[in-house]
Amino acid sequence: MSTVSQSSAPGTGTRPPAVPGAAKSSGTGTSVRRVAVASCIGTTIEFYDFFIYGTAAALVFPTVFFPALGSTAGTVASFATFAVAFFARPVGAMLFGHYGDRIGRKKTLVSTLLLMGISTLLIGLLPSAETIGVAAPLILVLLRFAQGFAVGGEWAGATLLTAEYAPPGKRGLYAMFPQLGPAIAFILSSGTFLVTGAVLGDTNDAFLNWGWRVPFLFSIVLVGIGLYMRLAIEETPVFRANQAERANQADQPAQKLPFADAWRYQSKEILLSAGALATLFAFFYLGTAFLTSYGTKTLGFSRPFVLSVGIASAVVFGAAIVVSALYSDRIGRRKVIMGSCVAALVWALALFPILDTGTPAAFVIGMFGTLAIFGVAYGPCGALLPEMFATRYRYTGAGLGYNLAGVLGGAIPPLIAAPLAASFGGIAIGVMLAALAVLSFFCTRALVETKDLAL
Repeated sequence: MSTVSQSSAPGTGTRPPAVPGAAKSSGTGTSVRRVAVASCIGTTIEFYDFFIYGTAAALVFPTVFFPALGSTAGTVASFATFAVAFFARPVGAMLFGHYGDRIGRKKTLVSTLLLMGISTLLIGLLPSAETIGVAAPLILVLLRFAQGFAVGGEWAGATLLTAEYAPPGKRGLYAMFPQLGPAIAFILSSGTFLVTGAVLGDTNDAFLNWGWRVPFLFSIVLVGIGLYMRLAIEETPVFRANQAERANQADQPAQKLPFADAWRYQSKEILLSAGALATLFAFFYLGTAFLTSYGTKTLGFSRPFVLSVGIASAVVFGAAIVVSALYSDRIGRRKVIMGSCVAALVWALALFPILDTGTPAAFVIGMFGTLAIFGVAYGPCGALLPEMFATRYRYTGAGLGYNLAGVLGGAIPPLIAAPLAASFGGIAIGVMLAALAVLSFFCTRALVETKDLAL
């Protein structure tokens, strides 16, 4: 495999030099496998907290927090609070990226996990609008912002841990582990709602009054497990070598704002990666939140059926993540993601005509296809974004690109999907998704292949 230093990466203008030998993990007691497992567990917990909000936004929040608005408006308002987190994510990426690039990946990831855990616990304890009035949805928005803030710093740090420990030629393999977190988290979140609903009864008032809170309160147990795992690993050798290198160079200016350096040297890569991953986020939202609402409220399927299909589809997109990540080590990240964009374009236009046949089999096919395409795009990006940025602002650059994509693909569709479906039918959502797929295809095509670059 040919290895190219980051200072010679095309399309970046002036670049700081790479740190020779930084990818080696010698001198550390932390194995690559342990880091991979810890990262997977960490992202699972963070995305479990993130997903249970999406499931609750589809199933109960319109009734609990927006009862005065009616069914359609309440659903729109509920998904608007869901979208708030995506606007918070770039802010979290800048703040946590700043500290992740200055004090280290490990310490920053402990902070994101704590913030996510506390925010999720407080949502589970939040009184309904019937109890405290308008204060309830306002506090809900604030806590959802905190969740997005935490996830904004989580993803880049978790993928950097595995990518910076991984041996050359296997970054796709090891960066796959934090990417599996959302698949496992979706199984856990759908499963906890399914079990809670089964115990309390699918239409029981107890589920709306307090049963939906159980998954949120349970998350604190998972946070404790995640903290134990993260505190047990060491800082990445790449980051430590880069810090030592800079400390030994008296002529190097002190690094004050990683964000300023990332934007100065690689604004093009930040913006292109945001466009390239926009469709990924749109399909993520569609498959994990909107179709849950569409299946229960528009198509009339039972809550247990929709949640069970969600669990099965999570297995499908987890498998897609594994296959695409491994394949990206062979043929490159760009080709795999571009292939997912082509599939997304076709699927976006076919999805709602399939769903609107109204059969259970059509709903299963719709969920499986949507999340499989998401998984194909998601697998390679865990290695792609860390490879695109220099070590001293890698956390910030990767986080910004990823979370700006979240605004474009994850925040805007939740705000307009329900009104589009109500006014023009589901096909209007398909057209919107198809337009995003075209954008992502050309942005991905404009990126430089990174699989052979050294970290």
